[in-house]
This record gives sequence, C-alpha cells and structure tokens, in this order.
Amino acid sequence: MRISIGSDHAGFGLKEKLEKHLRELGHEVSDVGTHNDDSVDYPDLAAAVGIAVASGEAERGVLVCGSGIGVAIAANKIDGVRAANVSDAEMARMSRLHNDANVVTMGGRQLPEEIARDIVDTFLETSFEGGRHQRRVDKITALERDRG
Repeated sequence: MRISIGSDHAGFGLKEKLEKHLRELGHEVSDVGTHNDDSVDYPDLAAAVGIAVASGEAERGVLVCGSGIGVAIAANKIDGVRAANVSDAEMARMSRLHNDANVVTMGGRQLPEEIARDIVDTFLETSFEGGRHQRRVDKITALERDRG
C-alpha cells in the first residue's frame, strides 16, 4: 500500500518508528517530514499528507503530533480527507469500517509505540463496510462540496 506519513516535532520520534515498521511490512512510504525534532507548524505537514491522500498519490495517510488533535483538524480541511484521531486499535477499526477514514492521526505524547503500531496495522488492514455507512460518508463528502 502507498502511505504518506508526517509529523510535527512532538510526533517526530513516534513517526520515525512507525515509518520503519511500515517499510518492514512492505508498504511504500512517503515521509513528508518533519525530519528532526526542531519546532515546526503541524498544519503544513497535515496538509502535505492530506493532499497526497486526496490526490490519490497515497492510498492512506498517517499523522502524528503531540495529541493527534491538531493534525486531524488541519488534515480534515483538505477536500477528500476523512482523518480520524484515534487512541486504540478498536477506534482505528471503527474509523475504517463505518467512516471510511483515509488518514489516521495519533498523539506522539500520548501513545506508546506498541499501541501506535497496533493502531496503524488495524487501520491499514480494515476495509470500509459500505452499505448503510456509504450514505453517511456521501453526506460528509457533500458538506465539502456545498459549504460555499
């Protein structure tokens, strides 16, 4: 799978570990940064991942900041992105099953590496259930189109 990954300075350490894990699993990973723990603005990295996913350059996105909240808010401003900030694998599973989330966000200051790996693995392995949920995802997409 083609995955775009990014973080701010607070998520840098966890992002690096997740990137290595994803590559070991055989995924094609594009790291948009940051590439060290110097202070950066998380909206820039969230936009880069969001644009990669929305354009089809990447099939899924992974974002990490201190809490996961800021990158989720920023990524969700990109049309076509459905970013979910999750704290465990069950939330990741549900974000895919019911919401067809295409970007997962996490808190680098909140989660140990093992849980973050479980989140990413579950997020990538879970398919959208469709059915009654498709109508709801379509309504989310319409909000992007109709917000004028």
